[in-house]
Amino acid sequence: MAKINMKTPLVEIDGDEMTRVLWEIIKEKLLLPFIDLKVEYYDLGLKNRDDTEDGITVKSAEAIKKYGVGVKCATITANSARVKEYDLKHLLPSPNATIRAILDGTVFRKPISVERVKPSVNTWKKPIVIGRHAYGDVYKAAEMEIDGPGKVELVYTKADGTEKRVKVADFKGSGIVQGMHNIDDSIRSFARACFLYAIEEKLPLWFATKDTISKIYDGRFKTIFNEVYESEFKDKCKAAGIEYFYTLIDDAVARVVKSEGGFLWACKNYDGDVQSDMIASAAGSLAMMTSVLVSPSGVFEYEAAHGTVQQHYYRWQKGEKTSTNPAALIFAWTGALSKRAELDNLSDLADFSRRLEKSVLGTIENGIMTGDLARLSDPPAEKILNSWEFIDAIAERLK
Repeated sequence: MAKINMKTPLVEIDGDEMTRVLWEIIKEKLLLPFIDLKVEYYDLGLKNRDDTEDGITVKSAEAIKKYGVGVKCATITANSARVKEYDLKHLLPSPNATIRAILDGTVFRKPISVERVKPSVNTWKKPIVIGRHAYGDVYKAAEMEIDGPGKVELVYTKADGTEKRVKVADFKGSGIVQGMHNIDDSIRSFARACFLYAIEEKLPLWFATKDTISKIYDGRFKTIFNEVYESEFKDKCKAAGIEYFYTLIDDAVARVVKSEGGFLWACKNYDGDVQSDMIASAAGSLAMMTSVLVSPSGVFEYEAAHGTVQQHYYRWQKGEKTSTNPAALIFAWTGALSKRAELDNLSDLADFSRRLEKSVLGTIENGIMTGDLARLSDPPAEKILNSWEFIDAIAERLK
């Protein structure tokens, strides 16, 4: 069978641990037999990021800007334990945060739904999409350990040399302090991306923060969202038959667990990180959540929303065959290939991406699945496979 041709490369970003192992198997069994795959490859494995002083992360983001579409494997965000484990020179920042900051986009995360896996929240009938701001907050925060009594202030020095000061705290002893920031242009891009996505997908848009407590910081998000809605999208939302409303995040959480789903929930950066994991887990499995970073400049990066599956990797290193679910990794590839097909007008590549997704879903619906889904399957699973067997079953169905 002749392979499907590509015109323009994808930016392929490799990652860490168990997801890196599965990444290669997915390419070998589900992509390379069918596609003349064109990629520009970047290895964002933790050791390579350390060896390149994180320069490889910046290069990968710039490549996505150049080619328009990237697909990313899950990567480790280092902590002190990882520095010791991998013998690192540096405590590197989150690669996702670095890429998001360079692309200045918004992350949209959506569960992969299958009939056999019912949501934990029995009122949910439709997927809930999380729109996550992709810049700033704790991901670009400055932190400091306080080793004794003293005063901590925020100091803003203007270009003309004048200063504004705000006292953070008077410390009577040791402690910790953190300074966060965001910028109006990025918040405005976030708001626009959410409205555009909501209109395109015909989804009501919710936005939630905690402006009753964080009156200036969260209050700025609320104000800018409202300005963008009133000046650019009010009539468009009405024409599309969708509503936009703001609420406190406490109220949003209460509404979400009683809703039927079927809406876009816009969240600040860390809120979106937490709530997308909650939605994914409640919808079935963290391995069943897609993620796409959409930049206002018109570039896209697709990835799985979950981590590197660390404990499975340690078992694999001991020679075990784990039952790690690769669905979201596969959907990262299909999302990127579909977008590449759309931008390059390649109908056969778009058709292949749809068929691969149907092959994944059809395999699961036929009762053939990995252990995480088998625990939730109704009716019960017919076969529980390890990752290698599951990918082989998908490949057989795809053929």
